[in-house]
Amino acid sequence: MSTIPALLTANPPARETGHRGTDALAAELMRTRQTVLPKRLVAPGPDALELEAILEAAASAPDHGQILPWRFVIVPAHGREALAQVFVQALLERDASATAEQQAQAHEKAHRSPLLMLVVVDAQRGDASVDWNERVLSAGCAVQNLLLMATALGYGSALTSGKALKSEPLRRLFELQAAEQALCFISVGSVLSRKPARARPAVADYVRILGEPAP
Repeated sequence: MSTIPALLTANPPARETGHRGTDALAAELMRTRQTVLPKRLVAPGPDALELEAILEAAASAPDHGQILPWRFVIVPAHGREALAQVFVQALLERDASATAEQQAQAHEKAHRSPLLMLVVVDAQRGDASVDWNERVLSAGCAVQNLLLMATALGYGSALTSGKALKSEPLRRLFELQAAEQALCFISVGSVLSRKPARARPAVADYVRILGEPAP
């Protein structure tokens, strides 16, 4: 039997009681959040007030020195076709023999989900001593906050990546600076359908106690 639960619960410190039900709600959101693929995210998406709440949630992410090393770029409806062309161009640069069907699939990805955003991380913004890993970690926390707020508002969400993120056509479209990297896309929308929730890993699968042998 794992000693982790016993260690964590031994002599628990006294803590203040939060707002009634807030801790339970937060725990439920973290337990129930799941990825819903962009092709299963449909209109309606977040309205202006909901979008503001979703984006504001990102602001509480840990950020050493408050350098704000990340930003989000929303791809509006009128910008989707330009992104679709970039996806096709990036595909052809990787594989000049891509079939018409493969090109159509790449094109269609830009038109999925009502809300689509690109996550960008800057390697140089602010204090140069803050290294890249810490910047990406801050961005990841911001993204998780955003996803949890979207879940709280009743929307599904997903993160997507791919080789096109490193392509020059995409960098030009989003006007990325030399020190900036496209990290991933975020999709948010109403859930058309869900896959069954995946089993979560047990705590003992990813936690070890210093000095104790691995099982």
